[in-house]
Amino acid sequence: LPSEISNYITTHFPENSIVQAVIDRDGLKKTYDIWLSDNFNLEFNRKKQIIEIDGFSQLPNSVIPEKILQFIELNYPNNFIISWELDDKHQQIQLDNGLDLEFNMKGDFLRIDN
Repeated sequence: LPSEISNYITTHFPENSIVQAVIDRDGLKKTYDIWLSDNFNLEFNRKKQIIEIDGFSQLPNSVIPEKILQFIELNYPNNFIISWELDDKHQQIQLDNGLDLEFNMKGDFLRIDN
């Protein structure tokens, strides 16, 4: 694995081991799909930047942008984030209650996504 990806994993998921790592090429698009123990799945873009994190348990707070984390703690104090995704213009999270929330790139809440 590229050092940027290895460093990200050891920083944010120190208790988890890498189960599988796949480089996925689709035309000009290249992604790194990493499966960790405890059912965490990470996806990195060709620039080795994190673009998606999925889990069945709570994601580490360190992987969630601070402004989004504060929004969740304030508005959903009894829930936690199990998924985070970055696309071209938005960030999306999923809470443990199944609710999908969308934020802009600055972390400002936009809407509940159905």
